[in-house]
Amino acid sequence: MTTTALSCGNIEREARPARADVRWFDLPPQPSRTDVDPILLEAEGRVVVHGTDADLAAVVLRLLRKNLLAELSVGYVPVTRSPASSVWSLPVGEFDTALAAPTRATPLIRDDSGGVLLGRGAIAPMTGQVYCDDQRMLHGSARSVEVFPDPDAPPLSEPTDDPLTTQPAPVTTGLVTVVTRRKLLWQRSESARGRAMQASFEETTVHRDGVAHPRPLHRCAWYRHTRDLLLARP
Repeated sequence: MTTTALSCGNIEREARPARADVRWFDLPPQPSRTDVDPILLEAEGRVVVHGTDADLAAVVLRLLRKNLLAELSVGYVPVTRSPASSVWSLPVGEFDTALAAPTRATPLIRDDSGGVLLGRGAIAPMTGQVYCDDQRMLHGSARSVEVFPDPDAPPLSEPTDDPLTTQPAPVTTGLVTVVTRRKLLWQRSESARGRAMQASFEETTVHRDGVAHPRPLHRCAWYRHTRDLLLARP
């Protein structure tokens, strides 16, 4: 089986391993559906992304939109240290894990703007309210509010339509929300784990995997998708 590998952006080709079972494609940064979809139609087994967190998110979004999450696993080779590389313990420039490591069911985080989050979402600074599930984490001002996928969240159970079969328990994990407050002489962070985060705030810019939303927002939400991502990771 041939692995489909995508190099996104201006990446040195010499860094890529030359293997007969890997087919490389050169794509622009944050590739669009017209860049990715024709390649995914021919892919089988595993898709490897060599690039940034934003590049990875762009490719995974196409897997979601094309209903390929159950058919294709994903490997990631970060070109620099990043939130996603830290969350998923992936060394910079290391291809072996992305190409050959077993995959693990991994929370896939979506947002109410139609995107996905693979590393870090951020609202900074902000004034407003933040909830992680039913827990109110902020009513006022904060230096930053950050959201990360939870690497320790258990995989989702497969749903069933059989009324005689025990139904899966409600999902209560998937992401981590961190609120950081700062006064003149101190800074304090509070974190919570849950399935979803919701925030309403004075209009400001929201960042997702290092990319700013194209327009200021006054509310946003991140939540765990109903199907996990199959990610190659330690």
